[in-house]
Amino acid sequence: MIVTMAVLSVLAGCSTTTQVPAETREIHAAVNQPPQPPLSIAIKPPTPTFLDVYQSWKGTPYRLGGSSRRGIDCSAFVQLTYSEVYRQMLPRTTAEQSQLGKAVPRSMAKKGDLVFFRTGRSMRHVGIYMGNNEFLHASTSQGVVVSSLDTPYWQRAFWQIRRIQ
Repeated sequence: MIVTMAVLSVLAGCSTTTQVPAETREIHAAVNQPPQPPLSIAIKPPTPTFLDVYQSWKGTPYRLGGSSRRGIDCSAFVQLTYSEVYRQMLPRTTAEQSQLGKAVPRSMAKKGDLVFFRTGRSMRHVGIYMGNNEFLHASTSQGVVVSSLDTPYWQRAFWQIRRIQ
């Protein structure tokens, strides 16, 4: 009888089923599944800032009608910069750009406003206001540079500021 009880208890021990926690079953099921394709997540590249564009183009020489790193003029530089920073295409010439948006007083200028100058009888120049009385532009003498509106030359030549956005 003792032997029978021992055999029954061993057999009962072998046949006992234990409950597997749900988490373990899910993990086991996931491991035994065929691989899934990776999730497709659209990651937009970071939008460059005016400072990024400046760092990239700094010192590029001025070239009338130019629009490359070999030489660029002021309106092409403004067009390119607006395209990179705001994803907005502006017209190609300073004359066309000077008609965009609305005029704002110099005291109300914001970063990104277009700054226009009369640099000769029929010559016009354009740059992008950066704040603190500074603007980013393609200078005929220094190439792509940041200049101060407080410089006597730019004070005399100042024409208008226009807000596009």
